[in-house]
Amino acid sequence: MWTPNLRNTEGPIYEQIAAALERDICDGLLSVGSRLPTLKKLADTLGVSSGTVNRAYELAQRRGLVEGIIGRGTFVKNPTGQAEQPKEPDLMHLSPPVEQSTEWVDLSIVKPNLQLQEPYVRTVLLDLAHSPILSEMLDYTPDGGHFLHRQAGATWMQQAGLSAPRAEQVVLTAGAQHGLWVAVSALTRPGDLVLCESLCYPGMASVVSSLGRRLIGVGMDSEGMNPESLRELCQRERPTMVVCIATCQNPTTSVMSEARRKQIVEIAREFDFILVDDDLYGFLAPSPVPPLASLAPERTLYLTGLSKSVLSTVRIGYLHGPPEWLARLVASVRTSVWMVSPLAAQLATLLITSGKALELSNAQREEAKARQMLARELLGHFEYRSLPTSFHIWLKLPPFWASGDQFAALARSHLLLIAGGDGFSMNRDGEGRQYVRIVLMASTRKQMRFVLTKLNGLLSTPDTLWL
Repeated sequence: MWTPNLRNTEGPIYEQIAAALERDICDGLLSVGSRLPTLKKLADTLGVSSGTVNRAYELAQRRGLVEGIIGRGTFVKNPTGQAEQPKEPDLMHLSPPVEQSTEWVDLSIVKPNLQLQEPYVRTVLLDLAHSPILSEMLDYTPDGGHFLHRQAGATWMQQAGLSAPRAEQVVLTAGAQHGLWVAVSALTRPGDLVLCESLCYPGMASVVSSLGRRLIGVGMDSEGMNPESLRELCQRERPTMVVCIATCQNPTTSVMSEARRKQIVEIAREFDFILVDDDLYGFLAPSPVPPLASLAPERTLYLTGLSKSVLSTVRIGYLHGPPEWLARLVASVRTSVWMVSPLAAQLATLLITSGKALELSNAQREEAKARQMLARELLGHFEYRSLPTSFHIWLKLPPFWASGDQFAALARSHLLLIAGGDGFSMNRDGEGRQYVRIVLMASTRKQMRFVLTKLNGLLSTPDTLWL
């Protein structure tokens, strides 16, 4: 059994073990393929903990000296002792992974492509594990989050186009959905009226109704929320808050022009309501457009996060609002979740400050372009709305289909999960009944081609046949 010589060495024990391992490989005492002792055996031999040996093996693995094989052990990998520098993944030309066998294909949740995320996550998780401030991330946080995490949020917002965001005005939330809950909870009261687009994602209705607020959907056109419809509602109802998705609206994919955004802002000032600028999809804009919050910072709460653009499971959201709202927002976070996980916030911070978050969001945009081209090729004869860079399409069913929910039931019987349009109608008036939302970012492009071909056949099949 290999035993490291730790005489006349300095530094932490795990570093001494890794250095001894590198030295013995260079001296030829350990050849490629040699199996190293188990953690327990080497720990007993050296009189240290198994955790110390594990850290040593992890350090050696990062240096390219060894590799761990699950169920078999740790083996010498590099006979020269030269540390291999990790390469940044070339996401624009990433080879598709080996096709995995899976039954269900989920096209119902708008989320980034998983295969693009993995290389970055592995690197950043290692950075997080060996961060000198890791111990601080294991403790409770100040209200609103650690300042360095709020600084990262401000950086992310600035990259999204928000004018001069300040870290002092950033509040961390446990994802964008929680951010919406915090906004409605903190800035409105039970019975208040909240407005949003008449077609909007179901999470909007669940937040507003669960808090005892009223919700009405505002009429829409090709650019999203219609100013004339908004003004008419304001004259009748006097809303407290209006939530607006100005870029890549979910589900219609509409984008407001700058002129339209200015109209919405003028109405907000005229009727004195709070604007929530839900900019989670802002990175998908075909060309830069200023966020609503840049046009009316005194009355707008800006909401964004990483779940759509970078990592779907890093539940970190960022709110930026006027200073006078911050105490209420922080109190709402404390009431609901007490604090946002500092470990998740640090992971998000490492991604943002290293530039990897921006690289990954750009890679997701490019992947979405390729998926949209597939959709145009295979479903282009159907009527649907999308952007060249959007993650999903909003497809109108052929007239022989009674509803989106009916078609979604057929798709489920073929192991495809899609969202029927009925659930997107905020006024429950059947506006989205004839539509389905189909997300294109699942799995590999090869499988997506198969899935869209399959959907093409289902869409062309009258319900009378399959019923």
